[in-house]
Amino acid sequence: MKQFDSSLLHDKLKEYFGFSSFKGNQEAVIRNVLEGKDTFVLMPTGGGKSLCYQLPALLMDGVAIVISPLIALMKNQVDAMRTFSAESGIAHFLNSSLNKTAVAQVRADVLAGKTKLLYFAPESLTKEDNVAFLHKIKVSFYAIDEAHCISEWGHDFRPEYRRIRPIINEIGTAPLIALTATATPKVQMDIQKNLGMSDASVFKSSFNRPNLYYEIRPKRNVDHDIIRFIKQNEGKSGIIYCLSRKKVEELTELLVANGIRARAYHAGMDAATRAANQDDFLMERVEVIVATIAFGMGIDKPDVRYVIHYDIPKSLEGYYQETGRAGRDGGEGHCLTFYSYKDIQKLEKFMQGKPIAEQEIGKLLLLETVSYAESSMCRRKTLLHYFGEDYTEDNCGNCDNCRDPKPKIDARAALKMALEALRDIGDKFKADYLVNVLVGKTTALIKSYGHNKSKWFGAGADHDARFWGAVLRQALILGLVDKNIENYGLISINKKGEGYIALPFPVTVTLDHDYDEEEKEAESVAPMGKGGAADEELFSMLKDLRKKVAKQHGLPPFVIFQDPSLEDMAVQYPITIEEMQNITGVGVGKARKFGEEFVKLIKAYVEEKEIIRPQDMVVKGVASKSGNKIFIIQSIDRKMDFEDIARAKDLDFDELLTEIEGIVNSGTKLDISYYLKGFMDEDKIEDIYLYFKEDAESDSLDAAIEELGADYTEEEIRLVRIKFMCEQGN
Repeated sequence: MKQFDSSLLHDKLKEYFGFSSFKGNQEAVIRNVLEGKDTFVLMPTGGGKSLCYQLPALLMDGVAIVISPLIALMKNQVDAMRTFSAESGIAHFLNSSLNKTAVAQVRADVLAGKTKLLYFAPESLTKEDNVAFLHKIKVSFYAIDEAHCISEWGHDFRPEYRRIRPIINEIGTAPLIALTATATPKVQMDIQKNLGMSDASVFKSSFNRPNLYYEIRPKRNVDHDIIRFIKQNEGKSGIIYCLSRKKVEELTELLVANGIRARAYHAGMDAATRAANQDDFLMERVEVIVATIAFGMGIDKPDVRYVIHYDIPKSLEGYYQETGRAGRDGGEGHCLTFYSYKDIQKLEKFMQGKPIAEQEIGKLLLLETVSYAESSMCRRKTLLHYFGEDYTEDNCGNCDNCRDPKPKIDARAALKMALEALRDIGDKFKADYLVNVLVGKTTALIKSYGHNKSKWFGAGADHDARFWGAVLRQALILGLVDKNIENYGLISINKKGEGYIALPFPVTVTLDHDYDEEEKEAESVAPMGKGGAADEELFSMLKDLRKKVAKQHGLPPFVIFQDPSLEDMAVQYPITIEEMQNITGVGVGKARKFGEEFVKLIKAYVEEKEIIRPQDMVVKGVASKSGNKIFIIQSIDRKMDFEDIARAKDLDFDELLTEIEGIVNSGTKLDISYYLKGFMDEDKIEDIYLYFKEDAESDSLDAAIEELGADYTEEEIRLVRIKFMCEQGN
């Protein structure tokens, strides 16, 4: 093995890459590789991982085999390497995108000794002819990039990564360097075990990205919030992640309709469109890319200024990876996530039908995400602890919980109780089991272990489960409790925890956020669905006008305009009938029928108060958001059966009614009497109709169900309400 002293290494760094100094652990890692030792590198995105194998590859005899999960990623790296060298054969990849001629050229360059780095996807590496070819060459070392793909606990698990070690044994052993930008202690152990490199030197950089601001908001008026956020950050580049392709398409359409330069990106698009959209983003022809998590691996755009998660990711590793694409140049990076527990339930539903072991893992990873989202503790502290790193500051000053802290509660006695209970029940249980014991919640599992008879059962019943969750999280962060790495999720008290029981010191906790509660509160406290952003004075004037107009027409007020429409008027100040048509729940019909007086009132109000209207904030709906709307209107005109309409558009009955309600509330008149006659009897129709005409104070379904009683189903009430709104309001 050649020896390289420090000045020689720096000379080569300058010669090949143009840098005058190494970053962080880079030099130590490179020395380890040059000495022929197995090396494990944990380095966050933007820390300079690829240099750790590129420089040694150029300096060592033979060819370095680099295993990487994505074709696009390989291509970027090979192109980059070729810019550093006069020899274009210096780096190559072998994968399914090459034709026979190209493959022959690559092999010729490799055998001629021109090539120093040869990239493979794991699937290509296992092909027999590639294995046979690699037998002929001297391998300097193997680099396994994105090594977390080996672990089913990692966020991008790829089963074919599990076959890397047997193939290496077949080709011929050489030193290994495994690299990843995210790995919890569990994933790290998994990778080392699977690659047979338990004795590797481990180089771990800090996972702290001080420039990133972490924020979680309740998912209420998410489209409106996102448009407002982007317009406030005009000219900056951003990525928005959604879980489904459908949501990516819809949101992109909405942003474009609101004058935002946005493009979509997901695996369902053809490769050419995807590549073009990615280029438009990199070249700044567009400012926002809306994507599924397929986007961003290896995207080298250093100045992404914000990453928005429309839906909460499935794991904290995924969250860290995706937020890590912001601010890679060390500048501002705003990581904004919209959270609702309903999304978690949706994700759990998706898991059904998968193998049980996979479901278990998925649920535990989701639990960590929920815990992070709902926690009121410093986000940075929680995130770094998840990756096995201690963050000792009390306040990072750059996350929502630190900038706007909730009041703290003294938890010394509670923490002591939780640790004593944990010591007594033993180390075979997860945190939620201990919480159930403390609050006295009987579950089948607790019964089977007999802990419903334990002295700890219900001992902490003065507090709720959220309080105990916060206490246990604090115990983990303080290192008083360990999480089992082999049996993930099981917790046990350690020596430090025993010490705390003997000599407790002051500890405070902040109660977790309850986003569902916040949602309900916002609905009840502020008459504004916009979280109080509307003009309250105007809102109450509009309500008075609605009452007056309703009286003139002999109708209940909600038939004129519903509350969300008035709220939107109090945000957007429409002063023409055209602008009125852009208001939530107001279509052309409604605007023409009732809009005149409202527009007049708003115009006078705007002039009197000298209001600068936020027209740049108008969230325009997307014209016929789905082809469903026109199809439904035409089908009802043709008196088609509702079940057939639903089937044709792949909707269930409930979704069809929601679509019809949207059409009717916007002022379009539909005649559904033909369907009602076959669906329910005349008396019932009349009772419900009269209720809405004479008794109802709002169009609330719950209030109607309560008032009308159990003889009427929800569907019946909704159908008659649609008929009523059509005949009286439109």
